[in-house]
Amino acid sequence: MFLEETLNHTVKKGSIEIICGSMFSGKTEELLRRLKRAQFAKLKIVVIKPEIDTRYDDTQVVSHDLNKVESKTVKSPNEILNLANDSKVVAIDEAQFFNDDLIVVCNKLANKGKRVIIAGLDMDFLGRPFGIMPQLLAIAEYVTKVHAICVECGEIANYSFRLTKNNDQIQLGQKDEYKPLCRECFSDKF
Repeated sequence: MFLEETLNHTVKKGSIEIICGSMFSGKTEELLRRLKRAQFAKLKIVVIKPEIDTRYDDTQVVSHDLNKVESKTVKSPNEILNLANDSKVVAIDEAQFFNDDLIVVCNKLANKGKRVIIAGLDMDFLGRPFGIMPQLLAIAEYVTKVHAICVECGEIANYSFRLTKNNDQIQLGQKDEYKPLCRECFSDKF
């Protein structure tokens, strides 16, 4: 009874949705699709991206297909709380680049009744879980894993193979620096 009362007083039908997958799998496209539906429903939205993501634009979330939406750029997840004040939908792109504070922020937003939509890479270029994505996946009500197509064999791809020799976990890249591979083609590279 106590737990039920506590939840009824703190949670107002908010939720956390995760869109994950490899590079070129359509994560940002799916995020933009969901945002268009929210805008059609006349819901107030705010779109967030990490300051580190400067690949296509400094102030917009842009897909590889060059579809885009205006966004707020933040250094720290804690900045999101103020930016999301009067929004019903909070969209966060490239979540893997944020620190652990994003987990707390997303829970706070959802507990306030906001729909939080998060897109990010679930694995790094070595096929390991990427950053805070496993923790975000654990707290989400809804998870969508999208897939690319393996550029070597045409099967479903869920790995982001790095073409450069840089071994840093974080390296912003586009089509000339990464390619999507299936499990078999990815494992053949190591």
